[in-house]
Amino acid sequence: MRVAPYVVPRLRPRSGFDSLTVPTRWVKFVVAIFLLPICAALTQTFFTAFARAAISQRLWAGEEFWFFSLGAVLWVIAFFGLPRPVIVYVFGHELTHALWVWLMGGRVSRFRVGSEGGHIVTNRTNFWIALAPYVFPLYSILAILIYGGLSLFYDMQPYGRLLYAIIGVTWAFHFTFTCWMIPKNQSDLSDHGTFFSLVVIYLANLILLCGMLIIASTQISFASFGADLMTNIGAFSQAIYDFVRFLVAR
Repeated sequence: MRVAPYVVPRLRPRSGFDSLTVPTRWVKFVVAIFLLPICAALTQTFFTAFARAAISQRLWAGEEFWFFSLGAVLWVIAFFGLPRPVIVYVFGHELTHALWVWLMGGRVSRFRVGSEGGHIVTNRTNFWIALAPYVFPLYSILAILIYGGLSLFYDMQPYGRLLYAIIGVTWAFHFTFTCWMIPKNQSDLSDHGTFFSLVVIYLANLILLCGMLIIASTQISFASFGADLMTNIGAFSQAIYDFVRFLVAR
């Protein structure tokens, strides 16, 4: 199964080739290289913060962690052991494309979903619209919005555990299908450079995980996490500088 990308009709012919023009893919490739140190520093910060919360705060013993993990594990078992709900994923994939087109002022003239794939036709495109389904867990966001909406009219506190489990299922749904679709030669990725797209997808999903960790932990704040991140970025930058000086000295 392959999810066809959104389709952007050309509104004007391409101009002649300018020898001084730098292809945007080259620019995005360079940007992706500069994002790699940030990815490394953020990864180190995330695992350090998670280990600290797990040991000092016993995050692993909280019901939020257990119900989230239970939902994620149940989905992983279903993903590998049962027929995959491909059409549900395709619908969410194309709907995410469409949502970000609308948010950026574009227009969607066609929306198609089927068991063999899907696509939308739009008059606007950029790398974020193309990569949104791989970094935006639509069903998790919908679950949170529905819970929040119902909380305005009903006492939803007794169903908090169910919310954690649903978020675990839907986030694992997003993660597993994203990992499953990336190797399938998706033009969503190749249109903007596969290397650049993979770096953006990794970084965006890691930022989402960091946000979830900060919200779930009472001992980790955005300020403290940001301070740790800047410290790690500084240490990583110093290591690169020392390595370059070593190469030059040789």
